[in-house]
Amino acid sequence: MQDNATEVTAAGIARLAGVGRAAVSNWRRRHADFPKPVGGTETSPSFALAEVEAWLRQQGKLAEVPLRERVWQHLVGHPEGPAVALTHAGLALLLIHDRPTVWLEAAVGSDERLAALLPTALEQAVTPRFGRVRGERGVHAGADEVSPSTVNRPATVNTPEADPDPGVSAAPHAPAAPHAPVVPPVSAIPAPPAAFATPAASATPATPAVHLPTGPQLLPSVPLLRGVAELAAELGARQTFEFLLGRHLDANPRQYTPTPAELARLMADLAGPARTVLDPACGTGALLRALDTGPGQELHAQDSAPELAALTALRLALHGRATVRAAVGDTLRADAFPRLRADAVLCHPPFNERNWGHDELAYDPRWEYGFPARAESELAWVQHALARLRDGGTAVLLMPPATASRRSGRRIRADLLRRGALRAVVALPVGAAAPYNIPLHLWVLRRPENAPGRPEVLLADAGQFTGEGRGGPDWGAVRDVVLDAWRAHDRDGTLQERPGLARSVPVIELLDDDVDLAPARHLPPPAAADGAEQLAAVRECLDETLRLATGLTPSPAVTGQPARWPLTTVGELARGSALVMRTGGNGGPTRVPVLTDHDVLAGTGPTGTLPESDEEAVLTEAGDVVVPVLGGGSVVRVVDSATAGAVLGRNLVLLHPDPAALDPWFLAGFLRGTANNRQASSYASTATRLDVRRLQLPRLPLDEQRRYGARFRALDEFERALRHAGRLGDQLVRGMYDGLTDGTVPPG
Repeated sequence: MQDNATEVTAAGIARLAGVGRAAVSNWRRRHADFPKPVGGTETSPSFALAEVEAWLRQQGKLAEVPLRERVWQHLVGHPEGPAVALTHAGLALLLIHDRPTVWLEAAVGSDERLAALLPTALEQAVTPRFGRVRGERGVHAGADEVSPSTVNRPATVNTPEADPDPGVSAAPHAPAAPHAPVVPPVSAIPAPPAAFATPAASATPATPAVHLPTGPQLLPSVPLLRGVAELAAELGARQTFEFLLGRHLDANPRQYTPTPAELARLMADLAGPARTVLDPACGTGALLRALDTGPGQELHAQDSAPELAALTALRLALHGRATVRAAVGDTLRADAFPRLRADAVLCHPPFNERNWGHDELAYDPRWEYGFPARAESELAWVQHALARLRDGGTAVLLMPPATASRRSGRRIRADLLRRGALRAVVALPVGAAAPYNIPLHLWVLRRPENAPGRPEVLLADAGQFTGEGRGGPDWGAVRDVVLDAWRAHDRDGTLQERPGLARSVPVIELLDDDVDLAPARHLPPPAAADGAEQLAAVRECLDETLRLATGLTPSPAVTGQPARWPLTTVGELARGSALVMRTGGNGGPTRVPVLTDHDVLAGTGPTGTLPESDEEAVLTEAGDVVVPVLGGGSVVRVVDSATAGAVLGRNLVLLHPDPAALDPWFLAGFLRGTANNRQASSYASTATRLDVRRLQLPRLPLDEQRRYGARFRALDEFERALRHAGRLGDQLVRGMYDGLTDGTVPPG
């Protein structure tokens, strides 16, 4: 066994075999030939994955394990960590996608042979996609070495002159540590230049995002790469990488802040068609991936995190045929594309970053509109985006709302307005992106041409489309309002006022002492007549709902002796085929509504999303019973025709009863019992988890089940009527307060 073999924990073994962790503990005690630990700790040991797979296969416990699960265990157990493993997998998938015959020839034979041949094979696939390849033996020209948009353009920053299109560093023949990380550490990024440094006196400010690994570096990844190739034969290379990347991001939510897909699409649509696009803080690549790309386009990406820059480059290369230029480096201190003049810039910059280079970059030529204060890092990103645009190019940035009104940034905001660079500010609904409790803004900017700036700026507010629960905004309504207003304003230079939604504001009106660009402070409220009519409609609906709730009020209960039924559990019913038990997945097809645990708790329709994946999703059917497993609340939901067909989200268990043996409403009703939930729950320091298999219900004939089921169904209708009345009451009260305070509703 190799010293650096992939390791797996007891939890991973349980997932491979489709059992609980207790079963793995029993195997270790009962089977003397169970693989011995090779790492970890005494309380949390790790095992060699190859030995575990061999033992499970010998015991007949590996036959039903999905291929994607085995590949995932290879990835998370990689000796150099999942980020390196995912980078190696992305390189192999790019080779499989672009040059499948080369992969097939290299994959024949031993693991050592494959690892030795892969560096040369990868260079053949990588060079045409990422541009020039740098190695110790010189520089080899790749496809489209220099972007046409950068030819004969002077450098515009006081950083060293860098290659405008960083390529891929390759040293397949250079000696290296046997298993050195493929992705360079942060310390490998060149130090930022001094504030007064000249280009000739400084080092290269950024490094290529993707480095070709050597044969010894690839050897521990060969089992993973073979599994990835097998999975790609089923799903496709792009879908395989999206599945692995999405699962990696979900497994490490505190490390990454991805831009939601719907928001990324909105930003891409606001930018419009573009041949050359830059994302200077690319993160996971969501913004550039939202573009409709083709062979003639060029995508430029940079990020200070080496693993993100590498994964984004591979993700974009697998997504389309556009040329990808990606680099690692601090964009503000070490710009990788100083000569670029892009058609569009899309950016989700880091917020509230005080250490952005204020002291080093005081005399940087990018600050055409004023030197940003230390607390105004977002305005530094705005000016960087404008500096990388061609004349007339468009930039769209996601911004915290404070940037529109902080006094420390008013001079820069004023100059952006005077010179016509700032074209629109759009307030998004709460929950559009992290941090989810703040209504973020979109800034749309355009690099001024020779013509004078337009005298009006679009201010739009989509805050009313927040949506119910935690499922996020109503993106369909947000897109319709925002894009329609922006396109009309951009075409005509003005927009007919849309009360409460959008308005073209004269620049002179905004140039006061505060230069406050918050849309809500400049938009008129909805028309009084519309507001009064809407409140009247809400009142009428509330009256009807209250009458319905009164009619559904349960009749007085008659006290009786506690019943002594023979009991069974959900686990026993599942083993007896009276019901089928499924758990929510980690992925699914795109644009399919996802029923989340928050939807079940709030009684709303499907509002969630899952990462794009060809993983088999669990679809709900009418009559299924859905149970949340977190939170400790006794809430159960029977799927109706309106919810049927939705994908089951995380932290949910679906019970599909056999209608010949179980009534779904009878099942759901007894599962909601408080005492039942208490005895089936386990408690951690901060959370409660429900073991659905331990939930109990009585053994009753089907006719008796239906009698109870009818009563439980009536209670559910009464509960939904009360919940709906509460929402209408909140809406009516809020509307009355708003109407009284803005004068649209008289007090008498």
